[in-house]
Amino acid sequence: MIRRPHYLALILVVFLALVLLNLPGHAVMRLKLAIGSVFVPLLGLSNSSHQLAGEASERLLPRSELLKENETLRREQQQHRFESLQTEETTRENARLRQLLGWEQKAPWKLKLAKIILREPANWWRTVQIDLGSRDGVRVDLPVLTPAGLVGRTSAVSLTRSQVVLVGDRSCKVAAIIENETRDAGIVEAAGPLDNSLLTLSYISKDAILKPGQRVVTSGLGGIFPKGIPIGKIVDSRQVEYGLYTEARVQMAANPGALEEVWVLMP
Repeated sequence: MIRRPHYLALILVVFLALVLLNLPGHAVMRLKLAIGSVFVPLLGLSNSSHQLAGEASERLLPRSELLKENETLRREQQQHRFESLQTEETTRENARLRQLLGWEQKAPWKLKLAKIILREPANWWRTVQIDLGSRDGVRVDLPVLTPAGLVGRTSAVSLTRSQVVLVGDRSCKVAAIIENETRDAGIVEAAGPLDNSLLTLSYISKDAILKPGQRVVTSGLGGIFPKGIPIGKIVDSRQVEYGLYTEARVQMAANPGALEEVWVLMP
């Protein structure tokens, strides 16, 4: 048995169907447009949601791809950092070379620039190698210096490179003069293995008046080093051999541990 509400609903549906069937064509079209204006936006919203979800899923990259991109970015950042450091070092080197070239023009000697290409760590940095050899006119026993002062002398020469023994090595002794009132002379030699920037000035007169800060330069004796090349400054002094002569410690003018370029004094 059909309940009363269901019966009324069935009658209403049949009535509406009869009305729609008997409507004229233009009225049916208007009714379709009205119904479409209600449901079509809802359908469009549903399609847009599906489309956005699809695009988002396409844009999300797998974890492996993200890690790969991060690694690529990290390498590029490191490359830029290295290039920046290289540019800074090149700028500093150019400024240093300009300064050296300006000094070369003022120096009273014929000089040739050389780069340090090798150090001898087993010998406490007392020898280095430079990139000039016999084809560049270099020979044994040529003075090697920097704008700060004397470095050493060439001790062995090949075609393309040379070995330089530094001041302070036992095989590199230099005749020197102290720039004081009495122009006392002595011999510069090794001071010891602990500090390669300290030298010993020996065989000074026992009556010499020495003060810290007095300059020590080459005397020109011995035939290797020209007169007047700065060696260093006196740190302190003492009398040795029962007061027979005076000995002084000298701080080198050039820093042997920071050599990058040197000048060879050509004959």
